[in-house]
Amino acid sequence: MELKELHEKILYPIVRVRAPGEGGKMVGGTGTVIYSKLSKDSKDEYQTFILTNHHVIAGAVVVKKEWDSVAEHKVDKAFLTQVDVEVFDYVYMSTVNSSNSYKADIVAYDEPHDLAVLKLSSPTKNLFVSTLIPKNKIKDLRLFMPIRGCGCSLAHDPFSTSGEITSIKEVIDNKEYFMTSQNSIFGNSGGAIFLADTGEQIGVTSRVTGIQLGFGVDMMTWMGFSAAPQRIYEFVDEQELKFLYDSKDTYEAAMKRRESKRRAAMERSSRKSEEEGEDGEGR
Repeated sequence: MELKELHEKILYPIVRVRAPGEGGKMVGGTGTVIYSKLSKDSKDEYQTFILTNHHVIAGAVVVKKEWDSVAEHKVDKAFLTQVDVEVFDYVYMSTVNSSNSYKADIVAYDEPHDLAVLKLSSPTKNLFVSTLIPKNKIKDLRLFMPIRGCGCSLAHDPFSTSGEITSIKEVIDNKEYFMTSQNSIFGNSGGAIFLADTGEQIGVTSRVTGIQLGFGVDMMTWMGFSAAPQRIYEFVDEQELKFLYDSKDTYEAAMKRRESKRRAAMERSSRKSEEEGEDGEGR
């Protein structure tokens, strides 16, 4: 790719994410703009979505048992707080001119997948959006393919490091990961792995290898693990967010499907509780 394309496809879609950590202290990670399009019912308001790791925003998700009047029993309910997303503005192609901080809602999250999707509160269009590798091209990925990782290492402004695909079949906690050799460290979480030749996103930076040495941990920054591309699609489909890659779908339709799915789950939970109660009375 030309230098301009490298900036537009790899650097510019990267944002910095800040969310509550232990003790309420804000912690930093990375996110990638994966969608920014006009709202279905508006001519000038855009909907922008960010892909990141669950562990980056986990502190903004609090689960409590609350009484549900529909189910008529206590159920686990998630209380979500907004997180901060910094979008960067560049001049002279490579120089950060400013960063604009926006509030973002947590739309979907999954701890086992370690993935989450955020929706910016701003109606402004984001000009630079990551391109997820098409499903039918995933099978063509091979070892030694050159890649670029981009993220906010140690809460720094976004920057890229280069490497190659070193493993395409890593399974951690029953989930598929790619291993790549570009350097990454804390703060890169939620960032993206791109094919160096096309700029297509093939992963979400998720883990880095560490070895216990005495009382400390030595980080193998060249042995990073990213959510495999097929798993990104799996997560998006499970969360009913196909509009993020399918132009025939819409955000509004996705939200209706998610609500229907949520109500169905509540009904199943209610029936299960009733059955367990009946079993208890029978004894």
